[in-house]
Amino acid sequence: MAQMMKKLLMTMVVVVLFSLGIGGKRAVAQVHHVVGDDKGWAPSTDLVSWFTGRVFRVGDKIWFAYPATEESIMELQTSEEFYSCDLSNPIRMYTKGLDKVSLDSEGVRFFTSGNSENCKNGLKLPVNVQPQVKNEMLAAAPTTPSASPHFTELSFTALFVALALSYMGI
Repeated sequence: MAQMMKKLLMTMVVVVLFSLGIGGKRAVAQVHHVVGDDKGWAPSTDLVSWFTGRVFRVGDKIWFAYPATEESIMELQTSEEFYSCDLSNPIRMYTKGLDKVSLDSEGVRFFTSGNSENCKNGLKLPVNVQPQVKNEMLAAAPTTPSASPHFTELSFTALFVALALSYMGI
């Protein structure tokens, strides 16, 4: 009888922990996008290829790497300024050579070269920031420079349940 009560208690603990794991709040992995990958932010970088298929989400970070003595980056307010390369009224300017930009809210952000000729030649990037994905299972593969597997709360819970059930002989 004591053995049966122990198994019942363990099963209840497993069910409660499993329920908490499934119903708990998920931590959404933030992605660090290095613009242009190894080539960085430069007139010779094919930003269209780099940009194609990439998804930007709230919480992600964009990294711009460029020679600060030759280049800068401006964030513009409107698509009209962006497409016409009107650099007269930027909302932000980046000049360090390695700049991290946090994507804190949904919407389109417009980044362009601080050099009007480079802008006119295509050194610019419109970033459409999407909402966070609540369920990691629906998210696209990470686009981080070092895409390592994530050990999520759900996978931890599943592992725990499997170990508990095998321990109990079920």
